[in-house]
Amino acid sequence: MTPKIPAETVKAFHSIATASVADAVEQMGRRGYLSGSIRQMLAGKLVGPAVTVLEVPSPDPVPPGHALRAIDESDPGSVVCITAGGADVALWGGLMSAGAVANGIAGAVLDGCVRDVEEIRRDYPEFPVYARGSVPATTVGRYRTVSLNEAVELGGVPVRPGDLIVADTDGVVCVPAEFIDAVLEAAQQIEKREREQTALILESGSLAAGLEKYNRI
Repeated sequence: MTPKIPAETVKAFHSIATASVADAVEQMGRRGYLSGSIRQMLAGKLVGPAVTVLEVPSPDPVPPGHALRAIDESDPGSVVCITAGGADVALWGGLMSAGAVANGIAGAVLDGCVRDVEEIRRDYPEFPVYARGSVPATTVGRYRTVSLNEAVELGGVPVRPGDLIVADTDGVVCVPAEFIDAVLEAAQQIEKREREQTALILESGSLAAGLEKYNRI
């Protein structure tokens, strides 16, 4: 079971762009943004605590047991994060999406691929999936799951159970659990200053004037 994140915190992050969240994480001295190769495959803003699954190469024809447990056992609102080191196989598909929707899972982030994209888009249009791409190949006989809710590397970033995942069309950011409140405050300030800077640029007709005053581009 992942640590609880207050509902109001999740709601607040829903209103903030991942670019602002990524910048705020960097203010904490950390990198939060995942590789740009992990992108939005099935549309939807995604915010929630990470549930982590690790897959490794294996010829054993076994189902992805730890991933199935993650879907059935995680708290509603969780984000299932599966890493296989960028493998060109589908770590997620239609049946897993059905289970996730049935259990209130918020979405999935995959360091690998997804399949059944048309089926998921048709049947679960509000279920977001972020992945390196789509491919028809199953993991069965190629990869197997070896851990659930242990620290992993996802898209070049350490992700632990309970870290906050924030994702939109720009990409995916992991907010370390101990920085969630500080990152939220910093990201809100970034967006406030950007609104002020945008207004100045539009009023003055000068991008340079906005940059000079706010030192942000």
